[in-house]
Amino acid sequence: SLQKIVAPTIQDVSAAVIAIRQSKLPDPKVLGNAGSFFKNPIVAKDVAAAIRKEFREMPFYDLGDAAVKIPAAWLIEQAGWKGKEMGGVGVYAKHALVLVNSNNGTSEELRTLISEIQKSVKARFNIGLEIEVNLVG
Repeated sequence: SLQKIVAPTIQDVSAAVIAIRQSKLPDPKVLGNAGSFFKNPIVAKDVAAAIRKEFREMPFYDLGDAAVKIPAAWLIEQAGWKGKEMGGVGVYAKHALVLVNSNNGTSEELRTLISEIQKSVKARFNIGLEIEVNLVG
């Protein structure tokens, strides 16, 4: 429930952040996931401007110094991955930046999914996605 807080405390801010995250991210005890999986890529402003000619709604964060950060989740969603499953793994339906283990997925299936997402974003936008989490094994 939303309530208006006039002078928020650190605890109020923390509770609000937790509530927002819980509304967007799956509980790892219920649906295995590694949280935010890919880094938001930083590109030159002219690269971002070229993409915005076709995708006017593209969100971005101006970093100054001729650089722009583009949300990886938006790129992944535009490439058609949000809610898509491959084998036992997939992209979370509520947030395209979260990869989930939806049906006893294997590490091989996860690596294939990662690779396919990276390839399709590269093909569509000519932007490489870097992994944010550490993969072991």
